[in-house]
Amino acid sequence: MTYDGSSDSGLSKNERREAAREKSRALREQQKRKDRRGRVILQGSLAVLVVAIVAVIGLVIVNSVRPPSPGPANMLSDGIKIGEGFKAVPTGALQPDDTPIPSKTNATNVIDLRIYIDYQCTLCGSFEETNAAQIKKWVSIGAATVEIHPVAILDQASLGKKYSTRAANAAACVANYSPDQFFDFSALLFTNQPKENTEGLSDDKIISLAKQAKVRRGDSISTCITDQEFKSWTNAATDRATTNPLAGTDVKKLASTPTVIINGKKYSGAINNAADLAIAVSKASGDRFSEESTATPSPSPSASAG
Repeated sequence: MTYDGSSDSGLSKNERREAAREKSRALREQQKRKDRRGRVILQGSLAVLVVAIVAVIGLVIVNSVRPPSPGPANMLSDGIKIGEGFKAVPTGALQPDDTPIPSKTNATNVIDLRIYIDYQCTLCGSFEETNAAQIKKWVSIGAATVEIHPVAILDQASLGKKYSTRAANAAACVANYSPDQFFDFSALLFTNQPKENTEGLSDDKIISLAKQAKVRRGDSISTCITDQEFKSWTNAATDRATTNPLAGTDVKKLASTPTVIINGKKYSGAINNAADLAIAVSKASGDRFSEESTATPSPSPSASAG
């Protein structure tokens, strides 16, 4: 038996025993040093891994929680106002945490219609189907303006796809990039309205409807829809409408959709009766129906002359 390459034949029994113990001690010390180095390396690696995980989590949080951003242009009131010729009234964008600024008051002979809608709301679809033709006529001849306020209160009715928010965001995208096509785009969302408790329209389908409405800056609108550029505004506008008084109206807060407001007063007639709405508009304008009227109020002479 040898230790370190040298013979132990000349050693006594005690010396050989001592040499063996020394060798064993040296091996134990060597193993301890290896173990310590291993622990240091492992601890260092774990520390690096923890830092990396924390960094990834932080990045995910930053990317998923978007900071407040300005709302869409032409919706300073949280709605877009459409006037004669279906032209949008241009405004700046509402800044984060600012209070919506009510639209300018109409001339005395022009009815001010405001409609709060959710694009997945069945009753909103019924109101649109019943009244779209006469509202379109009033706006086209300058007898009325219509201010459309998209909100998202029915996200829970789209099987987790949050269609109400996606549709309201898409409406904001069109208001921002192609406001004069908003009226037609909004109408197409209702013409193609999905049923409640379905996933709703896909983003691709919504984009195709925007193209059908002949929007300008189509690429920007497509990106805006897929990226949900105005999601934070949609959430904020919905919260403002459902918790605060609707500025310039007698409505304390939005309780349901559709909510229709005529010259600042909440419409209380039937949602699916065109004659009811026409009578309310006629009364608000100071005009009266003739016996020949077909649920369409007569605009004042100055409005029809325009």
